[in-house]
Parts: sequence; structure tokens; C-alpha cells
Amino acid sequence: MDALNRKPADHSSDLGSEHDGDPTTRPTVPPARPESDAGARRAPAATPAGRDADVIVVGAGPTGLLLAGDLAEAGIAVTLLERRDDTTSNLSRALAVHARSLEQLDARGLADELIAGGHRLPGLQVFGDGMLPAGGLHSRFPFVLITPQYEVERLLLRRARQAGVTFRYGAEVQGLTQDADGVTVRFRAAGGGAGEAAGDVGSLRAGYVVGTDGARSSVREAIGLPFPGKAVVRSVVLADVRLDRAPDSPFAVRAARDAFALVGSFGDGWYRVLGWNRHAQAPDDAPACLDEVREVTRLSFGTDFGMHDARWISRFHSDERQAPAYRVGRVFVAGDAAHVHSPAGGQGMNVGLQDAANLSWKLAAVVRGHSPDRLLDSYQEERHPVGTAVLRSSGALIRLALLRGAPARALRRLGGQLLTRLPSLSRRAIGGVSGIDVAYPAGPGAHRLVGRRAPDLRLAGGGRLYELLRQGTFVLVTPAGEIPQEALREAATDRVVTACWASERRTALLVRPDGYVAWATDATDPGERATALRSALARWTGAGSDPTDASPTSTPSTSSTSSTVSAPSASSAPAAARSAGRSARR
Repeated sequence: MDALNRKPADHSSDLGSEHDGDPTTRPTVPPARPESDAGARRAPAATPAGRDADVIVVGAGPTGLLLAGDLAEAGIAVTLLERRDDTTSNLSRALAVHARSLEQLDARGLADELIAGGHRLPGLQVFGDGMLPAGGLHSRFPFVLITPQYEVERLLLRRARQAGVTFRYGAEVQGLTQDADGVTVRFRAAGGGAGEAAGDVGSLRAGYVVGTDGARSSVREAIGLPFPGKAVVRSVVLADVRLDRAPDSPFAVRAARDAFALVGSFGDGWYRVLGWNRHAQAPDDAPACLDEVREVTRLSFGTDFGMHDARWISRFHSDERQAPAYRVGRVFVAGDAAHVHSPAGGQGMNVGLQDAANLSWKLAAVVRGHSPDRLLDSYQEERHPVGTAVLRSSGALIRLALLRGAPARALRRLGGQLLTRLPSLSRRAIGGVSGIDVAYPAGPGAHRLVGRRAPDLRLAGGGRLYELLRQGTFVLVTPAGEIPQEALREAATDRVVTACWASERRTALLVRPDGYVAWATDATDPGERATALRSALARWTGAGSDPTDASPTSTPSTSSTSSTVSAPSASSAPAAARSAGRSARR
């Protein structure tokens, strides 16, 4: 069963009460940094000689910005390369921010500010009469937030700058080489920097490189990773317009016999319109006009809402593609550089943010010497199945929209009605699309909570788990009065913070910096609990152990695409990637 579609609701409810009040309220937890200090940076570790940075991130979209900000806040020296100049806006297609992404932004002190400028929808409308209600999600954010992607980027950019990320705009990656000690990235400069002329070729060296540079990723291409897949729908038009009449919902979707369209509100009088017309197929480079956008909207909704004053219009095609490996040696891909899929369900940006949250703390732990390099293999093991599941679910939605015959469209309407009327079905669907039900594999004999997302637990003193996660560390939650001081003496305070349940719950659990449960126990014997905790701290934080000997991941890999070596030579990296691609296609 797809990792995205598993339903761990029974296990999540085992974790106790969550904060279920107004998400604009923020109870205070004294040990955590308040939101205004969320960008404070830890003391940086020394970058090894011969390197310009610990990590180079390529691509300043939401995925790259979240990843770079996390690393910088952890004291890692980060350089972010972006081929655009700092005055050119990123192409912004995303409108929906789902509950799990809001939880990750909450753990960085950004969610409430983003919510204040957006629209909260009670659920996600699908084609036909279907609605996936989000009100039943076990989250502080039981809704879908409609806000433009550039607002997400604005907050993440501010945080990254405050944390100390070094930005190099106008830097287009030309290639890279890697060896056992690091990666050298070559780039062509657009000019404008000190002593820098357009066309100059420069290079930077780092311990690791992460490509978050989109579907046409230069990083992915440089390491020889294939990107198998196909186009699902072509000649999709996209426009930002004014409307004389607002739709019934700030996020409306309709499908007709030969067209579908989406109309979403930015909240400032502008609307994003996305549409496809079976009878108006043109190549991507063919210019689109406002009349074409009006036509596809009329075909789908029966009206164009008095559309006028387009500030920009473009045309694109939607692919389904996924790299067979997310890691080749010291180089990683994330977000659209690793997977692309149809816009149905609004999952693209959200999945990229989750990729970044999964990878960032692992990279920080390895760079700082707390964990072994092979911890980084778990990024592939945990995130690749999620990407595969999203391709399937978004692909199913877009194919429903493309159904043409009357019987097929009647079936689509029936499916939408079933989603609305069957709570168990709609709960499973919204749990997958929102990311709330995503869970990672756990090893044999692991506690039932291991690998599951930790909800925003209420803690003693009136605080919340996700406020503590703003410190970027593991969080140990124990019964009241039972914080195991002896075991914690061996753990560095910059790796683990402690809290107690607000309830009488007796489970002890260790929550990863990305909000997933790393370890848990229901043992009642104090000695047994202390021994198990000491082992878990050594395994996950390196406390009291040699990090080169620490157990690397939550579960061994069973995927043929995960078998990349830790540091291949520059010449072997493309060959390893091609081998992974062949294995994935078998």
C-alpha cells in the first residue's frame, strides 16, 4: 500500500490530545525560541579547509529556501546558488498549502504569519461534486490554506537570510565533480557581483550539494540521474487576472466534457486561473492570450466571471516523472528536481517542503559529526516512496478530469459524491493529500508509533510540541516528573530538549527534528526505560557513542534504488545513477 495512503489514525490518536484551538493562538513554552527569534543561528562549526561551504544548495524555490534555512540555523555554512537575479520573481504556480506543510512551517515559527494573509478552506474540492473535508484532520491546521507560492517563499527567504545563508544570484550551474572529500560546482555568472562579469565561470567547493533547481535540474543532469516518465497533459494555460464576479469559493475547480479549469483567489483582487481545453492544444512556446483563458473557463464553469486585465499568461505541460535515486554520493535532489506530477490536489510544493524537512536535519547531523554519513541514505528510503505515491494519486485525479464520454463523466460525478458522503473514504484521501498520514518505515520490533508523524502534543506548562521543535533538535517527551537525568547527562543539550506530557500519559517518546517519532516505549520498569532511552539517544543523536559506529537509520533499505555508495568518484557517479535507473525500470 502506498506510503501516502496509509491511515495511522489509531496510532496518532494514541499520542494524546493536540492543540485544537484557533491556530493563530500561540501558547508559550519557556525553553523554546519565540517566533520573533526563530531565525536565530547556532554557533557555526568551522568549515574544513579547501571548502567554500559545508553545503551548497542549488535553487531558491520553497524547497531550497527551507533546506538552506534549516542548515544555517543549525550552524552549517550554506551557499545557495540561483540562476535568476535577485530582482526576478520565481514562476509561482502553487496556491495550496496543506496541513502537514503548515505544521513544518509552524516548527519554524512561520505558519501563523502565512495563515494571516491567506484563505482557509474547509476542504479540498475535486472534480465533480466531490469535497475532501479537512476538518477531521488530527492537526492544529484542519484546513487547506490558499495563498500564492511567493508568500511562502517570502517568509522562507527572510528566515534564510536571518540565519546567515550566503546567496549567489545569477549563478547558473554548468556541472559538478565529486570525490571522497567533497563536491566542486562550476557555474556561469550573470555578472553584477564584485569584480564579476557576465559569462565568467566560477567554482565553489562543499562537502555536499543539494539540487532543488526544478524539473530541468542542472544538478540532476550533472550526476547523470535519469528522469523517466511522460507528459500527462499538454497545453495548460496559466494566468493571473482580475474578475468582475467572484466564484462561490476562493478555490474552485470544474471539469466539463473537453476542458477543466481552476480559479483561485490571491485575496488581493487578483485570481490565478489554470485551464486545459482539449480542442486548443498548442506547443509550450506558442503564445497564450486572454481570450484562450476566457474560453477554457467558460467551457468549464459556464462563465468567465468577467475576466480582464491579465498581468501575465503562460502555457506549460504537466509531466509525471521521478528520479530513481535521490542521492548519488555527496549529491542529493529534492522537490521538482526529484519528482514532478500533475497539479491536481495541489501537492507539488508541499511534497518538496517535506523533502527538505526530512533531509535538512540529517545533513546537519552528519556535517556536525553527530551521525554517520549513512544516515543520509534514509532520505531515499523515506522520501522516494512518498514521491511515488503522490505521482499515483495526482495522476488519478488528473485522469478523472480528462474523462470524455458521458458514462465516464457520470462515474466521475459518482466518485465525487462517494468521497463526500463516505467519511472513512474522504478521511483516508485527505490524510494522504494533506501529508498528515505520511509515515516512514520502522524496523522489526519497533514500537507502533515509530516512523509516524507526531501531532502537536500538549505539554506540561501549557506549551506545544511544535514550539519546542523550533529549536531544531530532538524532543524527548516523558511522563511528568520522570525526565531521566542520568541518561540525558550523556546527551549534548544542543541535540535534545525535554518536555513532559500535560496528561497522565506514560509513554516516553523521542521526536525527530522533522516531527516524526524516532523511538518510543511503554515499558514501566525504570531501569528498562533508562537503558532503552540511552540506546536510542546514542543511535539517533550520537550521544555517548562514536558516530561512525552509530546505527544509521530507522530501517534497512529493501529498495534497489537506495544502494548508492557514500562517496563515489566523479567518474563513477553517472554510472551509479544509470544503474539505479535501470533497476527502477525493471
